[in-house]
Amino acid sequence: MSRETDDAGALLRQHGMQVTAQRLAVLRAVTDRPHSTADDIYRVVPAEIGAISSQAVYNALAALTDKGLLRRIQPAGSPARYEDRVADNHHHLICRTCNRMVDVDCAVGVSPCLTAADDSGYEIDEAEVVYWGRCPACVAATSDSTSHQKQRATRRKDRRD
Repeated sequence: MSRETDDAGALLRQHGMQVTAQRLAVLRAVTDRPHSTADDIYRVVPAEIGAISSQAVYNALAALTDKGLLRRIQPAGSPARYEDRVADNHHHLICRTCNRMVDVDCAVGVSPCLTAADDSGYEIDEAEVVYWGRCPACVAATSDSTSHQKQRATRRKDRRD
């Protein structure tokens, strides 16, 4: 067993969980690939432990999330994604074009970062903010595509003239 596996096993035990190859592999996959979907995790875990069912991956993700070792993020209109950054209240940026997601530290203050105008008697402990837009790579690709389209249109116009 590697030190990393020993540490992950100790973490599972600290949270009252049985240490299994599936849980270790799923935890490691999410740690290595933050903001992955269950399908993303299902595609990489077999390389580490061999055959595993998609249901076993979903079960491991649910158990790890229930124990607070993973955070489940479900942006509107997107599949759930998982990350192991659970010790703070942070937000996310999501690209509308390629669906890339990155972490953003709290907008202001400390957890829950934002204060509701009216809490309706709730004890608020978290605020989920998702910023939507386009990542730099998609903006650049659009700019390149737009400039190529303009160049082609200019060439066609020049040929007609």
